[in-house]
Amino acid sequence: QVQLVESGGGLVQTGGSLRLSCAASGRTLGNDALGWFRRAPGKDREVVAAINWSGGNTYYTDSVKGRFTISRDIAKNTVYLQMNSLKPEDTAVYYCAFSAAGSAWYRPRLSDYGRWGQGTQVTVSS
Repeated sequence: QVQLVESGGGLVQTGGSLRLSCAASGRTLGNDALGWFRRAPGKDREVVAAINWSGGNTYYTDSVKGRFTISRDIAKNTVYLQMNSLKPEDTAVYYCAFSAAGSAWYRPRLSDYGRWGQGTQVTVSS
């Protein structure tokens, strides 16, 4: 069973950058999908970005396009979320998640993902 361990969250000023990492273990990844989701205070969890592990296809929600980049390092079994030009509205707990369905990278839904990391707090000060 895959285990996800996140790191990289923290406090950053508006306009700054952070890179989140999520290391997967316990399973050899193949035609799977890894996603980043976030939950802002008082709001529901929403998708941020997703990637197909085998093909590298990516998806971004409109609010982060051009600012965030999802990528993976196959040798390290790690998925990253590079976040640039951060805004206060990006403040949230960020979660990485795993789906055994490789197609889940495309327009991902919460129900597509069966394993979740513990979450890492990102705070953008204004």
